[in-house]
Amino acid sequence: MHLNYLANIGRYIPEILLTILMVGLILLETTYKEDEKNRRYIFITAIIGLVATFAALLANMGGKAEAIFSNAIVIDDFSTLLKMVMVLGTIGAVYLSRFSRDVYESLKTEFVIMAIGILIGGFLLASANNMLTFYLGIETLSILSYVMASLKKNDERSSEAGLKYALYGGISAGLMLFGMSHIFGVIGTIQFTGIAKMVPTLSPVQIAILMPSFLLFFAGIGYKIASVPFHMWSPDVYEGSPTPVTTFFAIVPKLAGIAGLVRITAIFFAVDSPLKIGWVGLMIVISALTMTVGNVTAIGQKSVKRMLAYSSISHAGIMLAGLIVMNNVGIRAVVFYAITYVFMTLVAFYIVSIVQDKYGNDNFDRFSGLIYRYPFMAVMMTVVMFSLTGLPPLAGFVAKYNIIQSLINTRNYSLAVVLGLNSVVSAYYYLKIVRIMVLKPQENNETIEGFGFLNQMVIVVMTIPVFTLGIFWETVMSWAGNAKLFIQ
Repeated sequence: MHLNYLANIGRYIPEILLTILMVGLILLETTYKEDEKNRRYIFITAIIGLVATFAALLANMGGKAEAIFSNAIVIDDFSTLLKMVMVLGTIGAVYLSRFSRDVYESLKTEFVIMAIGILIGGFLLASANNMLTFYLGIETLSILSYVMASLKKNDERSSEAGLKYALYGGISAGLMLFGMSHIFGVIGTIQFTGIAKMVPTLSPVQIAILMPSFLLFFAGIGYKIASVPFHMWSPDVYEGSPTPVTTFFAIVPKLAGIAGLVRITAIFFAVDSPLKIGWVGLMIVISALTMTVGNVTAIGQKSVKRMLAYSSISHAGIMLAGLIVMNNVGIRAVVFYAITYVFMTLVAFYIVSIVQDKYGNDNFDRFSGLIYRYPFMAVMMTVVMFSLTGLPPLAGFVAKYNIIQSLINTRNYSLAVVLGLNSVVSAYYYLKIVRIMVLKPQENNETIEGFGFLNQMVIVVMTIPVFTLGIFWETVMSWAGNAKLFIQ
């Protein structure tokens, strides 16, 4: 048994590296005096640790897929690839926090430490193979997120964001636990594969009990990915939180929740049953509502950050649409969408954060005439907005096309139409900011300090994948297609 666990630890190197990194950063932070604001070694150490974790994950790609720690955790190419995407998002958020004025100088290191702690929870959720580890992943993500949302303790909006996040999170976690207890009571196991084996043998009465139980189970995941009707917290929390926090929330918890949802769908509902019909029907309705509510509500927003919050809700709905396909093609489309989503989100929030630092708000009017002052940044923002809309030949178009194609191939025509119509609706508010940047006269000629040479180069580098993923998508799709789920 002990030798087996030691062998398991060898497959868990990325998570161990992150844990060591988090503890090391806490110890390193204690060596600084309270008035020492420039704690650059913490950021350097964090970036090095995250890059090392990315390298360890890359080394795991293509390795043997297996369940470890008594089948509690699964290490496979699907979870490994999504963990790599989450690490990239974390690196982007950590760098943004370094120069952003929206996070207090004295709390920048705390942001880094908590971000790594949340990333550990995301890793656990992406690899969870039973209900206990799944719940631990959700809670590890959530508890630190509540603190991070209220990081600006002297700002009423940030405090309100943290409180709302905690209240909604507590309710959704309670609902999920209630659903889990029902599932365990009926089936008698917490293992995902054990549940999957029992589903085809259930009586009609047991199925009737489990249908609402799975709905309650979904509440915990739906809350993390901000799907309707669990999205209410998202706009207020995104707007009230510091922008680096919002950037991080839009990537890591959302992708971790999608990864967990893909796994339980593929395992629980691989066999035809009334439960599968009910679950797929539920996902179709939630996907359509999430896309529609996110896009329609984004239209009337005056804050770009709040608009991006509703936009992220709609993108969660699109990824849920890929999940409904329930085969390797659908999973591949979701993975590709997740990769493109990270780069588009990082570029958009970087530019918004820099403009907000300059003017103290992120209203659309603050972007007026940006192309006359910082043409590179206006072009990068335009590229990302076009990609988020789904215009060719950018990565967003290919990502949406693959999901629509997978829906059509499985005869989910109605949802494919809803997705297409929502892309048309999203064009209104995405292109609104483009119009303001290009066609409206500039408000003033003031220098925006955040658009220094280094930051502009970082933004350009992050925008390059938005082009390349749209052109060389077949290679990336092939790579994503090899990231298969391991089901024991």
